[in-house]
Amino acid sequence: MNKHFTASSIPKGIHCLSLRLTDEYSSNAHARRQLPAPELLPLLSDNSYHHFILSTDNILAASVVVTSTVASSLRPEKIVFHVITDKKTYAGMHSWFALNSVSPAIIEVKGVHQFEWLTRENVPVLEAVESHNSIRNYYHGNHVAGANLIQARSPKYISLLNHLRIYLPELFPNLDKVVFLDDDVVIQRDLSPLWDIDLKGKVNGAVETCRGEDEWVMSKRFKNYFNFSHPLIANNLDSEECAWAYGMNVFDLHTWRKTSIRETYHSWNLKSNLTMWKLGTLPPALIAFKGHVHAIDPEWHMLGLGYQNKTDIESVKRAAVIHYNGQSKPWLPIGFEHLRPFWTKYVNYSNDFVRNCHIMET
Repeated sequence: MNKHFTASSIPKGIHCLSLRLTDEYSSNAHARRQLPAPELLPLLSDNSYHHFILSTDNILAASVVVTSTVASSLRPEKIVFHVITDKKTYAGMHSWFALNSVSPAIIEVKGVHQFEWLTRENVPVLEAVESHNSIRNYYHGNHVAGANLIQARSPKYISLLNHLRIYLPELFPNLDKVVFLDDDVVIQRDLSPLWDIDLKGKVNGAVETCRGEDEWVMSKRFKNYFNFSHPLIANNLDSEECAWAYGMNVFDLHTWRKTSIRETYHSWNLKSNLTMWKLGTLPPALIAFKGHVHAIDPEWHMLGLGYQNKTDIESVKRAAVIHYNGQSKPWLPIGFEHLRPFWTKYVNYSNDFVRNCHIMET
């Protein structure tokens, strides 16, 4: 129970960082400078560049994702980062990247409130999830108790940021191919070869999670996410079908626009009464992207660093992207000590805002 409380809390240092940077946005014109510079704006929709998309309200985590991506790149001048955050975090997030250059890479920071397309009419899934009064009463077909109650009440499950990736073709209408990153990843190798992967007409390049050396982390099939005692699930899905991972995905937006992936995602979310699958955005995505996934080499994306404390260190060192999915995030006190240094090496502990918020290297 205590672990669930810790996992869903915001550390004081990270909260302080957001507040101080928001204040800086109000008082410092440099913190409000346009990102990117006006002459670079055309590059935000230039498909000859490598476009990364990150959706988060965690400024420190965002800084690690961006810094590690740029530091690991062989051609950082070809990188364009699109960081999307919520309205309350926008000023602080903008301040951080305005004051901490990632040159030669290019970065833009946008709040969800700045996307005209994101209206209630276009995003019915959010209203559907919010309207489920049963979110406090049921979880995966059973009465909610203890830790599951905390998880069910977690704001992230009804956060627009959490559903945002399903709307990428509409939010970035001029982009053809992008890499979407979660905020709990670290990039350790140049990712530019991802743009050369032939997705063979598929939409989503992802690592499958049903086979691999780690039998705990890499043993995920549909039966691990869905309630197959529910007739809609039993009649439409195969319990043994291999699952795949969010966290580092290559999306072909051009092909995606020709599909009904978004409509399928909405349809299943509207049908769900939270007894059909485990909480989160992956289960409905497993349905929506069915038939649209191209499996990529698992060395591109190593999972489980947030819950598998027996993770093989040599495998971590070899992976292009390491993912702290799970409760034990590296910025939390419950993060695994032996895995945290792979993340902390990209935190700028000499930064005045980081120091003044007493975010210390542990």
